[in-house]
Order: sequence, then structure tokens, then C-alpha cells
Amino acid sequence: MTRPPAHDHAAEQAVIGAALLNPSVVADLAPTLAPADFHRPAHGRLWETLCAMHAASEPVDPIALAARLATTGDLAKVGGAPYLHTLIAAVPTTANAGHYARIVADHARRRQVADLGVYFAEKADQGTDVADILATGRAMLDHAATGTQWAPLIPLGDRRHLPEFPAYVLPKWVAEHVYAVAEFTQTPVDLAGCIALAALSTAAGGRAEVEVRGSWREPTNLFTVVVLPPGSRKSAVFAAMTGPLLAAEKALVERTKPAIVEAELAARVAGKTAEKAAIAAANADTSGRDTLLAEATAAAMNADAVTVPVLPQLVADDVTSEEAASLLAEQGGRLAVLSPEGGVFATIAGRYSGTPNLEVFLKGHAGDMLRVNRRSRAPEHVEHPALTLGLAVQPDVLRDIADMPGFRGKGLLARILFSLPENTVGRRKIGADPVPEPIATAYAANLGTLVATLAEWTDPAVLPLTPEANERVLDIERAVEPRLAPGGAWGHVVDWGSKYTGAVVRLAGLIHLAEHLRDGWGKPVTAETVERAALLGEYFAAHALAAFNDMGADKASRNARHILAWIERTGSTSFTKRDAFRALKSAQLPTAGDFDGPLAALEAHGYLRQIDTPERPRSGGRPSSPTYLVHPDVHRQDAPVHALSNAPRSA
Repeated sequence: MTRPPAHDHAAEQAVIGAALLNPSVVADLAPTLAPADFHRPAHGRLWETLCAMHAASEPVDPIALAARLATTGDLAKVGGAPYLHTLIAAVPTTANAGHYARIVADHARRRQVADLGVYFAEKADQGTDVADILATGRAMLDHAATGTQWAPLIPLGDRRHLPEFPAYVLPKWVAEHVYAVAEFTQTPVDLAGCIALAALSTAAGGRAEVEVRGSWREPTNLFTVVVLPPGSRKSAVFAAMTGPLLAAEKALVERTKPAIVEAELAARVAGKTAEKAAIAAANADTSGRDTLLAEATAAAMNADAVTVPVLPQLVADDVTSEEAASLLAEQGGRLAVLSPEGGVFATIAGRYSGTPNLEVFLKGHAGDMLRVNRRSRAPEHVEHPALTLGLAVQPDVLRDIADMPGFRGKGLLARILFSLPENTVGRRKIGADPVPEPIATAYAANLGTLVATLAEWTDPAVLPLTPEANERVLDIERAVEPRLAPGGAWGHVVDWGSKYTGAVVRLAGLIHLAEHLRDGWGKPVTAETVERAALLGEYFAAHALAAFNDMGADKASRNARHILAWIERTGSTSFTKRDAFRALKSAQLPTAGDFDGPLAALEAHGYLRQIDTPERPRSGGRPSSPTYLVHPDVHRQDAPVHALSNAPRSA
């Protein structure tokens, strides 16, 4: 049980190398040799790609294969183009390709038998019924003996293989804090990373814009939403990432208080002066009234010109749209709504008023002029509003917001950068190291510096692009446009995809300002910064596709993903329907019958294979529970499951 799994990497290399030298090898071996038969994941991925190219009548050669892998982003994962030539050099003769393939397949069968031994041991330790263990074992042995192949997985459009947040593209002082907080709280890096972006947006939003070309400018505020279930320590991460903002807000308040006292005193003095001048003009005789009236008018205008500053507020929590508009007007157009909950969605959907009010959030993201007139108070006018949204919501909230009036149709969802990280609950390390003091101190100090540097700006600082950076933005636009066409990869989320390039530009602006804390407004944004932002853009694009799919998924698909997550979490290679029911019975799946649809969906997509048919005992009683085998690729960390590009387009 402790020996290395059976394999022969030389034979695997020879099979793939022979296929690259002689394309007919793929046609001969594809029906009997599956990607899962290869022990090395990179070899399995190469074989899967070769079979797909052959099925599509595409040329099969090293150049075509390298181009295909580069397009899918897999080239580096398999060793790069040089490794393809290494594979070719490893082939003694293509005539023996069938022999090499039999070696690979034989080792795969041996690994299946070894897995069966592990299965027996695990089930015996768990106290599973012996008859069930033996029945499943016999079926598994039959599959191993006959070499029954698994077909490639048909994606459910789930989030299991989404990319991890690339925190390394952030400035060092931000990235180090993100990784340290994620380690200490034992949460996904995605959570701390997305809140870090919201924190940078809070510090810079409304005070800087990126000038792309012509009249196209992008403000530097973002809407980010992270989706995680309850108990994921969202509040702890929020506190660690946004605490310095509250400290910076307090520093601004302390700095503003003397100015407020001075302005209030000046206003009272000017008011008294204007009042006295008005009384004098009213009591004057006709000969001197005109002069006194002019003096009273000037005094009144002076009194009206005295503006009393408001206490600075950077962050709000659960606010109504009306409150957000008022705060934006008071705070010079800058405000952030940051919360580890998603209650603000229900609020703007009309929880209190009964009427959805999205205008503040739509204009607050775009930077369009906001003017609010109410009978009970003076008109509120914001020339360039910059609203930041940083939330962590539960999965149910994600599915609910798609049905909230206007959220999709008016474009609110199109403005959100979604993150659907993998839940770490149940696999967290106990006693993780706390955030090192120097890292926390540097993060707090630098974030405070960014707030203070831009706090006094009234008109936004303009950040131009270098010519090279502009060319990189053009490259992104060229790559995105075909995806938005009907039938394109983003055709079902064209509203979100249309704002993709702008989102990358905003991210580039935030990275630039965080790299140049005190003088970012005086430097152009470089191509290297845009490139780093583009990596974040790719991350958010993958997660957005999964989020929109989840919002539009039906109940059976959602429950299928729920069962699949359990399979992955437990490492099950086989299980009975009764096992799944006992483990997952809940309000979501209350009866055994509720498992039929999700299990059928998983079987139809190739994740499972039922290996027996339940029969009712002759003496009556309950029939045996059906047993399912799990596709080997489910437990491969780098399984080539392209869930996003093939996601259903019903959303």
C-alpha cells in the first residue's frame, strides 16, 4: 500500500511521441486508451488534446498541438513546446505504438486494482456492510479486468476548477498581507485578495481616473463580491483587510475637526454680521438705505459662502440607496459599502421601500452625474460619484440576486467582479501562524498613506497610459470582441463582458497607485502594470462565467454540484445512494428520491457510473441501494475539465 502506483512514464512518452510522428496512431488507439490511463497528469492532458484534435479533423503535429495548448492556457502546464520534442525523441519506432499503449493500459488496470485494496480497507474501517463492500468490489474488479474506459467529463459548469486569486500581481505590501491573512484565518486567498482590491478602491476611488485614449476615462472604483458559505470566517478577513481604512478615516476626522470648529465659528460670526447689517438697512432712512442694503447683501453672501466641512466617512455598511446618495454628496463623491454580508442587495432591491432603486449604484460605478431632488431637503448633486462595493455573500444570495428586479436588466450584475473560491471549511489547519507584525504594519501604513495622499483631491487625478500600455489594452479589446458575438464564449454574458476591458483598466489604475503611493498621479501607467491587471481580469472572467451559470442553474444541477463537492471532499472512489443520502440529507435534499435527479445528472455528464441494478429481495423488504463508481478525473487536481468555456448559456 506504500509502494508507488504502477506506471511506466517512458511508455507514456512513447505513445504520445508516436502520435505526434504518425497521426494515424491517435485514430488507432483513441477507442481503447483513455486520458485517465496515463499516470502523469500532463500526459493525460496531452492525450486528451490529441484525441480532441483528431475528432475535429485538425492536423496532429507538434506545431498544431503547441498552438492548441497555448490557446487553452495549458502549454506551460505540460512542460512547454520543448517537451513535445522530448516526447518525439523518446520514440524508438512508431510501429510499436500499440505495444506501448498496452503497457500504459496494463499499469492503469493495476492502479485500479490497488485502488480497490484501499477501498476495501477504508470501507471496512468505516463499518460499511460487508455485503455492500463485496458487491461493489466485484463490480470494480470487473471494470478493471475488462478495461472499461471512462469517457471525458462533460462539465456541469461548476466552480471546482476555477483559478485561484493571483495575489502575486499586487504590489508587494498588499500581496504579503493577503497571503498572511489567508494563512492565519485559513481562508481562500481569493477572499482577502478581493477585499484588498475593495480597500484600494476605497482609498483611491473618486480621486483618480485612468485616461485610456480620447475621451475614454475609467474611474478607479470597483464592485467586488465574494461567494462563500456560512462559517467561512468572512468577518475576520474583512476586519483584517479593512481595519486600516477605518483607522485612516479616524485620522481624517481628527485632521478635519479643527477646520470644522473654525468654519462653524466663522459661519456664526458672518451670520451675526449679516443679521446686524440687515437690521441696519431696515431701520435706515431713505437717503442712506441703498448703501446699507448693499452692505447687508454683501454680508449675507459672505455668510452663505462659509462652508462647514462634514466629518469624513470612507466606509458604510448596510445603507439604503437614498442614504448612499446623501453620503456621496456629503463626501465629495467618494464612498465605499463594505460588508461581510449581502444584505445591501435586498435593501437596494426594495426591502424597506418596496421599490428597487439601483440608480445610485449604477451611476456610482460609472461615474455619471448624480442629482437627487427631494421635497424635504435641498437638492443633492455629485458631478463624478465613485462608489465602491466590497461584499462577501452566501451562495443562496448569489442565486437570489439574479431574480431581483432590474439587477440583470439594468446592468448592476454586469458591473460586479465575482469571486467563487473553494470553501476551506473542514480542511483548515489548526493553530496557523498569525499575521507577522511587520507585514500588518506596512499594510496599514501604506493604505493610510494612499488615503491621505488623495484625500484633498477634488477633481480626479488623471493617470495616462504609456503607448505600450495603450497597445496592450487594444490587444485585450481585440481578444474580447469575438467572445461577445452570438455563439461566442461570452455571448450569454455580453453585458458583463462588454465592461471587461474597462474593469482591467481600473485594476491597472489601482495597482499603479498602490505601487506609487505618494506620486502615482504624476506617472503614466505602464504596460507591465496593465499586464498584471490582465491576469486579474482573466481570474475574474472565469469566476464571472461560473457565477452567472450558478445564478441560472436549475435545482437538479445545483444539487448535483452539492453531491460532487461531497465526493471530492471525502475522496470517494465509489459509494451507494444510501451513503450519499445519509451524508447529505438536509432541507435541500430531504428524501432519498430527491437524489435521483442529481445522481442522474452526474451520470449523464460522466462523473459517475452505476455498476449495479437494485433488486428487491425475494422475501420482500427494502431493495439494495444502487452503487456508483466515480470518474478518476474527479480527484485529479489538474483534471482538464473546461467547465467555464462550455458552461450553459441559459443565464
